[in-house]
Amino acid sequence: MPTSRRSLLAAAGAAGITSLATGTPAGSHENRAIARTIAELVRRSEEANDALMRGDVDRYRALVPLTDDFTLMSPFGGTPSRSARLTDEEWAAIGRFFRNGMLKQELVEAYGSADMIVLAVMEHARHVEVGGLPAQDWSLRVTLVYRREGSEWRLAHRHADSLANGITVEQAAALARG
Repeated sequence: MPTSRRSLLAAAGAAGITSLATGTPAGSHENRAIARTIAELVRRSEEANDALMRGDVDRYRALVPLTDDFTLMSPFGGTPSRSARLTDEEWAAIGRFFRNGMLKQELVEAYGSADMIVLAVMEHARHVEVGGLPAQDWSLRVTLVYRREGSEWRLAHRHADSLANGITVEQAAALARG
């Protein structure tokens, strides 16, 4: 018998995982604290990525510190990046890559435990210049994994793709072939 979403959520609740977007009852004090942390990370994520769409990497970095073992799966594909230790020059280049845009974030789902929070979001960048291209709208499907280190929440993983508007199976096959 296939596992249902409801049974997965029930198992997650038994394991101390709270779901925010599905409306799973908060219940305990610990679950309410996790829900507050999730809400704060959702807010910080949107504010940080909105700043990034304007090229403000300093604001982004202040809002979203990275773990030492951070991984990035870029929406442009390729080999995942594995470094949180970007040089100042690399951060400056990131700031130049994005210009004059703004971002709104749509929460799809959020899960949290005492030491890890996962956010599934849709990022909707508006009128942003990316990589020297003319300004356009960009929507991404994004998964963010935050891990608590001491009293601070740090971004451990970001996976984004540009398939928010969907593609055909033929287009997906062509991308998979390279």
